[in-house]
Amino acid sequence: MMRTRPLKVALLGCGVVGSEVARIMTTHADDLAARIGAPVELAGVAVRRPDKVRGGVPAELITTDATALVKRGDIDVVVEVIGGIEPARTLITTAFEHGASVVSANKALLAQDGASLYAAAQQHGQDLYYEAAVAGAIPLIRPLRESLAGDKINRVMGIVNGTTNFILDKMDSTGAGYQEALDEATALGYAEADPTADVEGFDAAAKAAILAGIAFHTRVRLDDVYREGMTEVTAADFASAKQMGCTIKLLAICERAADGGSVTARVHPAMIPLSHPLASVREAYNAVFVEAEAAGQLMFYGPGAGGSPTASAVLGDVVAVCRNRLNEATGPGESAYTQLPVSSMGEVVTRYHISLDVADKPGVLAQVATVFAEHGVSIDTVRQQGKDGEASLVVVTHRAPDAALSGTVEALRKLDTVRGVASIMRVEGE
Repeated sequence: MMRTRPLKVALLGCGVVGSEVARIMTTHADDLAARIGAPVELAGVAVRRPDKVRGGVPAELITTDATALVKRGDIDVVVEVIGGIEPARTLITTAFEHGASVVSANKALLAQDGASLYAAAQQHGQDLYYEAAVAGAIPLIRPLRESLAGDKINRVMGIVNGTTNFILDKMDSTGAGYQEALDEATALGYAEADPTADVEGFDAAAKAAILAGIAFHTRVRLDDVYREGMTEVTAADFASAKQMGCTIKLLAICERAADGGSVTARVHPAMIPLSHPLASVREAYNAVFVEAEAAGQLMFYGPGAGGSPTASAVLGDVVAVCRNRLNEATGPGESAYTQLPVSSMGEVVTRYHISLDVADKPGVLAQVATVFAEHGVSIDTVRQQGKDGEASLVVVTHRAPDAALSGTVEALRKLDTVRGVASIMRVEGE
């Protein structure tokens, strides 16, 4: 039997995502009520610019006083889609204090301060759900928190930023340079006017922190995530990748150490074999590859951003939270019981693809090989081409600690016969 008193939802933010949340709540109200077991009602919408036209949102619901809205006391669920650290953090904790559960899409806040938000939710007996914070419409957080809760996850590797994937895909498929591909992404609306958060890896790093925390049941903050952007990736890098049967992606990689005693989280460009499932992810799509002991290899794929896809994830959480409230229960909270240390990038075992500009004369290869040996790094393959006194030397290593590989590169720069290091890129996904 359906409850007649509606569950009330407050919406913080009514931009691209928030407006879609409001629209779907209105147009699919009957379906949502049937799925939840009670009507769900949009009770207020907090915005910064009240004069902006927002189709489908009744004017009487608009307010600029977000604090008053979350303090009302009759709100069941607060949906936070304003982003940023403040005032989002204060509004969320205030919502908990006044008896509301929270659905958030705020990856930056969760990556920086997720532990305190979880603690506040638990203290006040409320839910904190955030499926939309990572990979848009792709169901990912709930499978990691719930479906795989009985398994041991060893690795999560994925493409979690659509803008960067679009740019790298265009560079790969058309031979375009970085700036040309970025300009196209901007013209199509995939890249912001200031694309720094995307192309320098900040967005992906926040998502990596969230994924690592859930996958490994330990607290991983944004500051724990190693980050490299993709602005230095060139057409020549893609040519080298193709010669190896690879392509290049900006990857978020979260791993449990082989001995199980620590975890790592990192974001950087990497060459991956064309045979790997992530290599075929095109345009602005996202995909996340999960490796678990019992379940094996799983891949989650779909649109990772945009108003409708993200709103879909938000409303999935709204339905779950509303069901919990009807049952006077809460869903999963923070699981950080392992308290594993987060290792530095230098301890990560990986492979390098290194392209060197060298003098074309006898003994150069022997000098280079000696540097690798002195740093305990084994060479997998070497390719050399040269003429007119100049040559290029491409070295692919076996797996070694990243600190040893970085030390090798620095030592190579000091050789008189090495004119310069043309490119360095990690190789993943074997």
